[in-house]
Amino acid sequence: MRKTHRSAKRTERADRAELATLQDQLAALDVMTVGELAEKHREVFGAPTRSRNKQYLINRLAWRLQERETGSLSLRALERIAQLAPEAPARWQEPIPKRDPSPASASPRAPDPRVPPVGTTITRIYEGIVHRVTVRDGGFEYEGVLHRSLSGIARQITGRSWNGYVFFLGRDKTDEPEANSDVTPEVSQ
Repeated sequence: MRKTHRSAKRTERADRAELATLQDQLAALDVMTVGELAEKHREVFGAPTRSRNKQYLINRLAWRLQERETGSLSLRALERIAQLAPEAPARWQEPIPKRDPSPASASPRAPDPRVPPVGTTITRIYEGIVHRVTVRDGGFEYEGVLHRSLSGIARQITGRSWNGYVFFLGRDKTDEPEANSDVTPEVSQ
């Protein structure tokens, strides 16, 4: 009988020690930075977080740490959830797998119909200065530098935000030139 009493005391001490470590872990969450919380999230959940909200991360980590220590939802609760929401993913059980972000799985974008063919040179006179832009495979070349958009080049030239198609081609979102535009671009191949 004495042996049983001793083993019960050991179990009680072990439970208190585990509870103390859980309390220490929960207290440590409050003093962690957002970066440290994000790393802890990756460690605890096995996946990175997209959130940078400190309080959200603390609450989520505290919930998971307590769940690990005290156990998950009861079987009855899990059955009820499954009954009420058969289509909803059960995130507390396993993360939803992500799609493969490899370039092979990405669909190629269709070329913009407003962009002249590759190799075309667009000439625009602005404040008496001739500006030439050449259409390339990866964007637009202006003064030896490759740019992703005509708008960036127009901003560089004027110092203001412009729609690149309007600035260089006198066009808006359609392929028709603007009727009241004073822009008369030269487009040559």
